[in-house]
Amino acid sequence: MTRIRLFLLLEALAFAAAALVHFGWLVQGYEHGRARIAESVIAAVLLAAWWMTFVNTAWTRRIGIAAQAFSLLGTCVGLFTVAIGIAPRTGPDVVYHVPMVALLACGLIVAFRTKANALPQ
Repeated sequence: MTRIRLFLLLEALAFAAAALVHFGWLVQGYEHGRARIAESVIAAVLLAAWWMTFVNTAWTRRIGIAAQAFSLLGTCVGLFTVAIGIAPRTGPDVVYHVPMVALLACGLIVAFRTKANALPQ
């Protein structure tokens, strides 16, 4: 349960940082309206999921799977938009997506491998 929460929190922080870059608050020159909205939504979903794991511990595994699957899908859509030229094609944008996909995939694997009966009811 702790590992699922840790992944959710790390992922939320990573997407929040990406959103702040696209807002132009952390780094200038990479502002992008659609990217910041998508990353803000994903960060909010992951943060809400992290919080919900404390509210309903019996659902931690399901919450982790759902939130990370949503986030991975959104990130893959982002990669697709980069590939076809709709989203920014800067080096940092491309490079940042790859570890995010890896982090989300690892988090999903951890959530799937966590046995439902190992979590508190």
